[in-house]
Parts: sequence; C-alpha cells; structure tokens
Amino acid sequence: MKCLEIFSGAGGLAKGLELAGFEHVSFVEQNKDACASLRENFDPDLVYEGDIANFYLSALGKIDLVAGGPPCQPFSSGGRHQAQQDSRDMFPHAVRCIECLQPKAFLFENVKGLLRPSFAQYFEYILLRLTCPQCRILNNEHWQEHLTRLQKITLKNYDGIRYDVQCKLLNATDFGVPQKRERVLLVGTRSDLNMKWKFPEPTHSEDRLHWEKYVTGAYWQRHGMAWQKNDALHHLLRQRYGLFEPKGQPWQTVRDALKNVPWPQDAHGISDHVFRDGARTYPGHTGSDIDQPAKTLKAGGHGVPGGENMIRYEDGSVRYFTVYEAKLLQTFPKDFAIVGAWGEAMRQIGNAVPVHLAELLGRKLIALLSRKEALNNHAIRHESSRRPSMSA
Repeated sequence: MKCLEIFSGAGGLAKGLELAGFEHVSFVEQNKDACASLRENFDPDLVYEGDIANFYLSALGKIDLVAGGPPCQPFSSGGRHQAQQDSRDMFPHAVRCIECLQPKAFLFENVKGLLRPSFAQYFEYILLRLTCPQCRILNNEHWQEHLTRLQKITLKNYDGIRYDVQCKLLNATDFGVPQKRERVLLVGTRSDLNMKWKFPEPTHSEDRLHWEKYVTGAYWQRHGMAWQKNDALHHLLRQRYGLFEPKGQPWQTVRDALKNVPWPQDAHGISDHVFRDGARTYPGHTGSDIDQPAKTLKAGGHGVPGGENMIRYEDGSVRYFTVYEAKLLQTFPKDFAIVGAWGEAMRQIGNAVPVHLAELLGRKLIALLSRKEALNNHAIRHESSRRPSMSA
C-alpha cells in the first residue's frame, strides 16, 4: 500500500504508518530541520523540502493513502485563532492532493481547537470539501459562497469523486501513549469502494491505572516502590466496580515510559539524553507528574505555559525532559533521530503524532484496504470464470 505524506514534520505519523505496513512514496515538508530529521530516518531521496503548492503531484502515480497533519496554528488554543483567515491554513492544499490523486483513503490529524464553536462553519467547509474534492472553489469566490454551493450538492448535480468522511476526537492516553494528547482525526474512504471505516475503541483507562495504584498496589510493585495509598479513590473504585477490576489496561505514566532510562547527568552514551538546567515552577507552570501520563508536549512556538516540557517528581522538584525522553513519551523508537538543538527538537516532537497511535490507525486502514482489494479481486475472478469460452 503506497502512501504520500504531506506536512510530514519530523515523521511521527509517517513512522507509525510505516510500521503498520505502508510504503512511503514521498514526504512533503517545508521546515528545514524537520526535513533533516526525515532524511535521517527515511529514504532521503523521498523528502521534498519546500512549499506544497509547488509539489508536482501528477508524477506520483497510484496512491492508496494520503496522510499528514495540515499546520494546526490557525486552530491551536495557543495561537491567534484565525482559522481560514490565517495564511498558515493548509487544508486547501490537502484537498488539492485528494482531488488530484484520488487515493483510496486519507488520514489527517489536527488539534482539538478545530472543534471550537467559533470555527464550526469553517470546519463544516473542510469536511464538505474533503467529501466532494472535485467541486472546486471558483476564481474570486469567497469560501462561504463555496460552502453554500457544497451544501447544495446532490447525486444529481455532482458526479465527481466522493469520500465518506469521519472525524473523531481521540485522546492518545486511551490507546497506550504515556501522554494526555487530544487530537482530531479525519479519515476519508472513497465512496465507490464501499468501505466502512470505524475508529478504534480505547484500550487503556484512568480507572484501571487508579485500580492498580490504590486497590491492588500493582503499579507501585512494578516500580519497586512503597504502596502509596489513597483511601478516597480506593473507596470510589470499590463502589464503582465492586470485586471486578476495570477492563483493559492502565494509562501509561511518565514513570512507565521512562523506566530504566538513566539519569541524564550519568554516563550513559545516549546522544540525545542531555540534561538541560533552568527548569522552574510557578503558578500554572508545574510540569508533568511522574506518576501520571505526561501533559501534552508542546511545540513551543507560543511558549509552554503549563510547564508541559518538564517532569515533576514526587518531592516537587522539576527538570526539563531530554529530547530522548520526549521521544519516548511520543512513542518514537529509541533510535529515531531528531535533528536540531533542544528547543528545535522539542518543537518537532511536540508537533508530531504519537507513533503508537499512528501505527494503530495504520493497521486498521491496511486491514480495511487489503480486505476490500481482496474482495474486488475475488469478484473479478468470479466474473471471468462465468464468461463463455470464445474457442471454437
């Protein structure tokens, strides 16, 4: 299955899709440091460094999946909240890729802010453009005028390619990522293929983590620590579940993710595990509790007001996450190279899709596309076997 990666960043989504079984045909990314990271971890000849508006799509041939993270600053809670009025809004280019390549499916990721009520009309516009990508915006047509035309589309007045588009807000923590990271996922499947996409169900829960902390003590035992009790949570969980433990697996914590990782100032030989001094706490800037999933790692373009890029120990002390530790919190492979100094590397990591979540979505897409392809091939063979022989 061939995949085009647009707005690739450092390659979190790309790595997950590769692990799931997709073959990348190209990566499109404008940031030079992110491109350097991509070249370190993937085939460097496939990396296009430049504006997606200048990328030649027609040369790619058949593409099964278009995936990427259109820049999220227009919708980010820390940004200027300008959405369609922001020049960094790249969704129109994502639509152009779908229109031109007509892939079997697409997968796009964006920030939770995309679902703000103030953006509702523009979000509807995005969904409708992805649904009917060949209904183009006209010269000098305002997007709201285009939206009105899209809203009136029927089977009778539009015979272009269509996509069944689904969106869902997912928290990566619910799927085994040691980080509270809520993101909007958009998945589209080509309507003529009659595929039914379903988002994965959560596999991990906070209740299960609390159960193992405050009912059984299994969490503390795993880490060789004394049992830290919480009578209120113990009582609440017993009321809720009785003798039956919560289903699934526990949320993964910072301590889980960094188990066996040496102290950064010790001798360890890990090139990107370098101590960075200067971490401080103040009201609203407290860091990530070591025995909870990390806060959402931030790209840092507008600061990290909650101290998201710091670890906070049980005694209240804090320090900055190293690049190596941040990679693990985003579930990158340990040997995945992030190019750049600490601030730039953290920006790339903070912008990435958690690799584990990307792989999970990729495996579901591979299974769906492969199953549909197998059914189509079977139907073709069956139809061929029913045709009368033309021999004398």
